Amino acid sequence: QIWFGYKGNAPANWGKLSPDYKTCSIGTHQSPINIAKDDVSPQNKLHDLHRQYVDANATVVNNGFNIMVRFIQNAGYMSQDGKHYRLEQLHWHTPSEHTFNMKRFPLEIHLVHKSDDDKIIVVAILYEYGNIDPFIYQLKDAIIELAEKNNSNISIGLVKTKSFRRHTRKFFKYIGSLTTPPCTENVTWYILGKVRKVSKDQIALIRSPLSKDFKRNARPTQLLNGRIVELYDESKFNSSST
Repeated sequence: QIWFGYKGNAPANWGKLSPDYKTCSIGTHQSPINIAKDDVSPQNKLHDLHRQYVDANATVVNNGFNIMVRFIQNAGYMSQDGKHYRLEQLHWHTPSEHTFNMKRFPLEIHLVHKSDDDKIIVVAILYEYGNIDPFIYQLKDAIIELAEKNNSNISIGLVKTKSFRRHTRKFFKYIGSLTTPPCTENVTWYILGKVRKVSKDQIALIRSPLSKDFKRNARPTQLLNGRIVELYDESKFNSSST
């Protein structure tokens, strides 16, 4: 693996590190992006984010550039246009990579889904400071062990996914890329409209296994280049959904 960095101007040079990373520089549909009110296209139809997650055994992994929970069992799926996308892993970025009206949040989680034909959907959730996040809380001991023992991965047994199964009333959708090299494009992004809470101690916990240069691991926002960001807001419809 060719290492890439986040400090200073490093992200702008990712495409020069390897021919495999060239899309990071020449791609026109890159992520993350800033979601600005004026650039959003409200949709006049309902579009349910159909997610069927289940509790599953997993491993917590220090990738060097982020902390990941990799599911080693079926953790469920989300479906789009009749196709299933398996929930394969999730990971965090501190601070957030996506921004709302240029506002950056303390934390962002990416739930990465993949179909049998290798198409990718990422669901992103942004966090602001507040109460303890229950999902991170259940991983506390494993992440502490990851930091103290300097291990690259630790088996954590059953991970509860309940907090990600909530019905979503508002979200944004656009076509982008992976936010780390090789910056592969044609990734479908869903950014949930509801910002969740996380404590400052929990953000410090997630950063603790990472070296100093990767404790802040957010790629700068990329140009839209004419892309449309769709807004789906259930509250705008006369719907009986809850």
